[in-house]
Amino acid sequence: GTIKRTSLDAYSNPRKAGIIAITLEHGDELIEALISDGKGEILLMTRQGKAIRFPEEQAREVGRSARGVRGIRLGKGDAVMAMTLAQKDAELLTVTTLGFGKRSPVEEYRLQSRGGKGIINIKVTQKNGEVVGAKTVSDKDEVMLITHDGMMVRSPVKDIRSTGRGAQGVRLINMKGKDRVASVARVAPKDEEAEESALPKPAAAEASEAPEAVEGAPAPEKKAAPKARAQAPKSKPKTRAVAAKTKRKK
Repeated sequence: GTIKRTSLDAYSNPRKAGIIAITLEHGDELIEALISDGKGEILLMTRQGKAIRFPEEQAREVGRSARGVRGIRLGKGDAVMAMTLAQKDAELLTVTTLGFGKRSPVEEYRLQSRGGKGIINIKVTQKNGEVVGAKTVSDKDEVMLITHDGMMVRSPVKDIRSTGRGAQGVRLINMKGKDRVASVARVAPKDEEAEESALPKPAAAEASEAPEAVEGAPAPEKKAAPKARAQAPKSKPKTRAVAAKTKRKK
C-alpha cells in the first residue's frame, strides 16, 4: 500500500544496468508506475475489493531511493492490485480471478485522505473470486482478459453493465477447471476511416491532371522537335572487385 512521487528529472541519467526507482521492503513488490502532472487524483484497488481515492499532492515528492508513504491501509492478507488516475466522466472497470467484472462511475468513489482503509469497490465472494486488476475506461474502449492457461477474450466495454460499487459484477469469461484470469488490459478503438480521410492527396495524382481548354483561347504553339544528335559510343564502365570478410567465431 505504499506510494511515492518523484520528478522525472531524477531519471535523466540512466545507466546500462539500470538505476534505483524505489526501495522495497522484504516481501514487497512494485505493481505499477504512471506519469502524471502532479495535480491529479490517485485510485488504489486491493485484492479483497477495497479502493481509495485521494489527491496526488498528498504524496510529497521524494528522491528515487526513498521508500514512499502509505497510500492505503491494508487489512490482513490484503494487497494492492492496481493503480490508476481518476479521470472526469470515466468509469472504473474491476475484474476478478474467476472471470467476473463490473464498471462503476468514478464519481461514486468519494475523495478521501491518503492512508485510510478505503471503501468497497466490488463485493468479493467465492462465486466471483478476488480482484486481479482494474482500469479506467469509457464506452468507446474495449477490454481484453487473458487467463493462466492462455485463453483470451476481447469485448466492448459498453456490453458490461454499469452498476454500483457494492455489486459483484457479471461474468466476462467462462473459466474451466482451475484456470484463473491472469491479466486485464484496456484496448482503445482504432478510427481507420478518420485516418484515411486525413491523408493528403498524392502530388503525383495532382500533376497528372491536365488543365481544361478554354473556349476561344489561342492554341499553344508547338515547339519544333530537337534534332537528333549523333551519340558517341559509350565506354565500358570500369569494374571493381569488392571482397567481404567474415569473422570466424572462436
